[in-house]
This record gives sequence, structure tokens and C-alpha cells, in this order.
Amino acid sequence: MNLTQLVLASHNAGKLKELQAMLGDSVQLRSIGEFSQVEPEETGLSFVENAILKARNAARISGLPALADDSGLAVDFLGGAPGIYSARYADGKGDAANNCAPRSASGTSLSASSSLALLAASPLPSA
Repeated sequence: MNLTQLVLASHNAGKLKELQAMLGDSVQLRSIGEFSQVEPEETGLSFVENAILKARNAARISGLPALADDSGLAVDFLGGAPGIYSARYADGKGDAANNCAPRSASGTSLSASSSLALLAASPLPSA
């Protein structure tokens, strides 16, 4: 298969630009925003499951092979929380600025690690 276009299952312009730079000029990366503003419900129990849901949704909507990711904070002190619930963790302000600096009740910064799952999905049915 000669892959010339991919859809990124994200509305994040910065992520699109960064991945396009990694792919170079041989593949055109398009945002799912070109096809739909609706985001799939993230019902997976892991970052990988949520990335699969997003990639399959983007492939189905666009008719193109899709790339998707899911990431979040896994704070040891909080037993791995917020994990897949990171976007809903910072008082409903699930943006990078609020999620990257979780605070304990005393206001002390907590160390955290970020997990990332990236996968590709094809719009073609399995044989």
C-alpha cells in the first residue's frame, strides 16, 4: 500500500504540526477536524484502549488510515491517578497547563510521569 495521507485523531494543531514534521513531505497528515468536530467517547480502561477507540473512529469517519494517541498523568503518590482520567482531573480544565502541575492539598508540587500510546488504524475491514 502506498501511504500518502493519514488522519490524526486529534484537533490539536500543535500535535498535527509536530507529527507532520516527523513524517516529512512524503505523507500528508490531516486533522480529524477536517472531517468531524465530534470526539468519540473515551470508554477504554487504559491509554492504549482509548487510542484504539480514537484511531478506529477517525479511520471510519475519514476513510483514511489513522493515527491516535492517548496520554495522561500517572502520579505515584496518588496510586497512578489520575491516569486515563487526566483530562477531567484539573477541576474540569483538562489542558496541558493545568494537568502538568498537579498540587497536593498543601500546594506542594507532586512529581508525575506521562504515558503515551500511539497506534495506527486502517479504514479497511479485516479479511
